[in-house]
Amino acid sequence: MSENFEKILYKYKKMVDQDFKNPSHHRVVIVGAGPVGLCAAIDLTLHGVKVTVIDESEKVSSGSRAICVSKRTLEISDRLGVGKKMLEKGVVWNLGKVLFENRKIYEFNLLPEEGHEYPAFINLQQYYVEEYLVERIRQLQGEGHPVEIRGKNKVQKVTAQKNQVLLDIETPDGIYSLSCDWLVACDGPRSTVRSSLGLDFEGQIFEDNFLIADVTMDVDFPTERRFWFDPSFNKGQSALLHKQPDGVWRIDLQLGWDIDKEEEKKKENVIPRLKAMLGEELNFNLEWVSIYTFQCMKMEKFKHGRILFAGDSAHQVSPFGARGANSGVQDADNLCWKLKLVLDGSSPESLLDTYNYERVMAADENILNSSRSTDFITPKSKASMRFRNAVLALSEKYEFARPLVNSGRLSTPTTYDGSMLNSSDHMNEPRRSRVGAPCPDLPLKDGFLLNKTGKGFCIFCFNTETKIDKGSFPVDVKIINIQEDSSNRDFIFDRFLGEYKEAIYLIRPDQHIAARWPFFDANSIKKAICTAMGN
Repeated sequence: MSENFEKILYKYKKMVDQDFKNPSHHRVVIVGAGPVGLCAAIDLTLHGVKVTVIDESEKVSSGSRAICVSKRTLEISDRLGVGKKMLEKGVVWNLGKVLFENRKIYEFNLLPEEGHEYPAFINLQQYYVEEYLVERIRQLQGEGHPVEIRGKNKVQKVTAQKNQVLLDIETPDGIYSLSCDWLVACDGPRSTVRSSLGLDFEGQIFEDNFLIADVTMDVDFPTERRFWFDPSFNKGQSALLHKQPDGVWRIDLQLGWDIDKEEEKKKENVIPRLKAMLGEELNFNLEWVSIYTFQCMKMEKFKHGRILFAGDSAHQVSPFGARGANSGVQDADNLCWKLKLVLDGSSPESLLDTYNYERVMAADENILNSSRSTDFITPKSKASMRFRNAVLALSEKYEFARPLVNSGRLSTPTTYDGSMLNSSDHMNEPRRSRVGAPCPDLPLKDGFLLNKTGKGFCIFCFNTETKIDKGSFPVDVKIINIQEDSSNRDFIFDRFLGEYKEAIYLIRPDQHIAARWPFFDANSIKKAICTAMGN
């Protein structure tokens, strides 16, 4: 088993405030030191907010868990200071293959265009992601930033009050209490914070289970995603194969609903299944085994007073499509800049209601796509099975049928259509960079556009040297002038200009587009900034 499973990242240490008679008060407390909680901690710290992270463990997550890191998550991670490290370690893949029975019926490329700093996906074990994020926090601590992580601090009770939140926390040295202005709950699907408040998920548990197995083996399989429908080694079910770093391969095998989970996880039952897939002659070592049940559920609201839920504590989706952890990181990306403006008094608390609106929208979108994937992968009737198999057979020869094949629609960021933070869109195209959409990346002479935005609002000026009085704006704004040249002209017109010769874009701190115009108008820009701040 990998030594990463046992690595202690934030060893328990008794803090001075554990002996205080009255609870010590904190600005922001984050419960949960998984990828979502750690990303939120780094983001808030970079915004100058004092953060305390607590977690009942002190180690990395056991097993590879969430392994598919999307392009959007890598772009967010780049801004947080860990994107390059994740890319360097991860396994890059763009190619996916769909197999029916034992034959390939077609393949697809997830990132067919150039001009992006990051690939469509990398595969990287969750324990590496957590390790890099904690290392980044240690680096920030070394630079004097007020952020701390407390391991073996288990939340026992949460009490929501009008102007603060009170937590009772169990440690090896007993129970103590602390209070905070805002609590961000990133404590997973069995969230203690959620249950303490008497809140629950709404949604559906699908009737199917999958075996996850991480194996190490020395093989020369290509770096790609392979998905099998009805293979001979798992007849009537499905299977998935992914490559990870360190010679580790992720295998998912559909098992059906009526199973004994503990029995299926036993090595003597797992090994024969893997040998049937990989071949009797192939040597491999079993590193980690788990079983998951398809689930698509979410809370009705992600904001409850001064408590904000993010990641698996707020929503759960079936794993096909890499929508869980990626969506959780995007929750944090959406939340942190808004919380910073509220803490500063620059925006009203109602700005955080847009976190609820936008990320509930994203969860609904993910659940819809995940549910559709589940229905295709595990048909619920004989008629559905016949339809699925007919689609698979047709897709082998006819391209029109391939969009109907659903082996897990892979994660893409949500466009916040209808958000109250959006301003009127004064350009008809391109649609990919419409108001509410995540900003596309763009190659420049000295790097890429998205890694220049920083942590605040930005104005992109395409093909115009507009002089803007930044002092008239209610918040600091970064101006980036972008002139087309022979190397990026096609990218600029395809992604930003379309039929226009020049344009002005207002970009939110989470790199979503708040407004765009084919002309410069200072008053319109100022108004759009105020709108995007919730004022």
